[in-house]
Amino acid sequence: MKTAQTRAPAREKLLDAAQRLMLAKGYPATTVDEICAAARLTKGSFFHYFESKEDLGKALLNRDDSSGQRMGRDALLARKRDPLERVYDYLDFAARRYQSPPGRNGCLLGNFAQELSDTHPAIRSLCAERFDEWAATLKRALDEAKMTHRPRAALDTRSLAEHFIAVLEGSLILGKAHRDMRIVRKNLRHFKRYLKTIFQE
Repeated sequence: MKTAQTRAPAREKLLDAAQRLMLAKGYPATTVDEICAAARLTKGSFFHYFESKEDLGKALLNRDDSSGQRMGRDALLARKRDPLERVYDYLDFAARRYQSPPGRNGCLLGNFAQELSDTHPAIRSLCAERFDEWAATLKRALDEAKMTHRPRAALDTRSLAEHFIAVLEGSLILGKAHRDMRIVRKNLRHFKRYLKTIFQE
């Protein structure tokens, strides 16, 4: 993997163009030529920064804000005293995010996991790492909420975090199939009500 000038403007243009195209039409259907054309750069520029399309795909998954994770972390880390309110803010953020472009095209991480797990083992492994990191971030927030609110029932916060990811990613699949991303908002509202039941609110 090429590491020189990892924040160079041309490299970022290529990543931005690739992300737009891959969210809209998928990784397999997106060509290097299309990425270069969309970024208004040459193939020479592409191969200066990336060894291959797969190398670019891994770079997209490694980019902090490639799937909205930075904004999601901001919601979880917002300065609210009650950690459970921070979790609710995150759920609201996720529900809003997929109602307008480019969110309507889904989650790059989820799309890559579906499209490439059987054909690109390195990307599959990286997707698994990113899902684990996502779940770990949510788990920490839920652990704080658990310490503050002391739910009566036993609560496996890691499992609950993974359940949220499954609800969101599954809702994105349904939303795209039905061309109605309101499904995401509806199902996350269900999850929020479920969470309030657990924490007896």
